[in-house]
Amino acid sequence: MRPNDRRYYETHEWVKPDGDTMLIGITDFAVQALSNGNEAALVYCDLPAVGRLLEIGDTFGEIESVKAVSD
Repeated sequence: MRPNDRRYYETHEWVKPDGDTMLIGITDFAVQALSNGNEAALVYCDLPAVGRLLEIGDTFGEIESVKAVSD
């Protein structure tokens, strides 16, 4: 069951307001797809600097697993 306190995108990311900032993450489906069911296979996450302003559609980081890399 997905929490309803955030916005979900078709590409399996989510964003949640947190005061003056936003929290970001990926859905369980994305974790499973990247890690082939083994969350320990997620090995790296590159995120933007704190305070960076993003426009809709901007690529801002990547998540890497032993299986794949995704923007």
